[in-house]
Amino acid sequence: MLASRVFSLVGRRSISTSLCLRAHGHAGVVKAEDYTLPAYVDRRDVPLPEVAFVRDLSAQQRALKEKEKASWSALSVDEKVELYRLKFNETYAEMNKGTNEWKTILGGVLFFLGVTGLILIWQKNFMYGPIPHTFSEEWVSAQTKRMLDMRVNPVQGISSQWDFDKNEWKK
Repeated sequence: MLASRVFSLVGRRSISTSLCLRAHGHAGVVKAEDYTLPAYVDRRDVPLPEVAFVRDLSAQQRALKEKEKASWSALSVDEKVELYRLKFNETYAEMNKGTNEWKTILGGVLFFLGVTGLILIWQKNFMYGPIPHTFSEEWVSAQTKRMLDMRVNPVQGISSQWDFDKNEWKK
């Protein structure tokens, strides 16, 4: 009962806040941005975005747009660049320019590798016990000798590789 009441209140709250937002300290209603309209994106594979970079033009920008309708030879280079910047945010050269993001990624990867190494060193020193005596060279050689003496698995195993007449490994 309580859970269904909470979910219904949360659902109503999310629906009401997604439609319009109350302005803090004001009686008016602030409309949320309409995300169904196309958004401006600079991409190399889409050379002409669906909308212009600057949507709300100032008075000076509107005057420049009116001047654009006349002959382009009357426009200065700065005015042409400003008209370009009204439509586009970046040029192809600016989009193709390399970034230093690889340094951040490499630094993050090396940082986490370092932290992982420190964790492994800490685990080796404080969590794991000493190495068992069965890993020593003497133990392994005695174990091998014992297996040969017992002739363990003489058809395909370790005893098949031992020459019992010469007392050495077969070549």
